[in-house]
Amino acid sequence: MSCVIPDARALREMGGVRFTVVLEGVSRDAFAVRWRGRVYAYVNSCRHQSLSLDFGDAHFFDEAADALVCCHHGARYRPDSGQCFEGPCEGARLTKLRVVERDGGIWCEPAKSDKD
Repeated sequence: MSCVIPDARALREMGGVRFTVVLEGVSRDAFAVRWRGRVYAYVNSCRHQSLSLDFGDAHFFDEAADALVCCHHGARYRPDSGQCFEGPCEGARLTKLRVVERDGGIWCEPAKSDKD
C-alpha cells in the first residue's frame, strides 16, 4: 500500500488528486476524490477510449458534484462505484483502487474486487 497524500486534510470535499500506481508491474495514472466525506480512487482511464478523465488538472466532478465526468467525450461515472451511467461507455466501470485513511494520510492499493 502506498501513500497518496501525506495529509488527508488536503483532499477537500469534491477535490481531486492525481498520482501513479503500479498494477501488475505497470505504472498507471490514477486519481482520488473526496465525495460525501469518503475518499474513492480509480485508475485515470475512461472506459470509452482509455483517455484520462481530466485535462491534467485533477478536476473530475461536474458542476452538480454528482458525477465524475470524462472531459473528452462526457462519459459520466458514479463517484462511489465508478460505474458509467451515461455516455458512450454506459454500463462499464472505472478500475477501482482500495483507499484507506490512516496515520493522517491517504493510502491506496489495487482493489481485490469491485466490491472493495
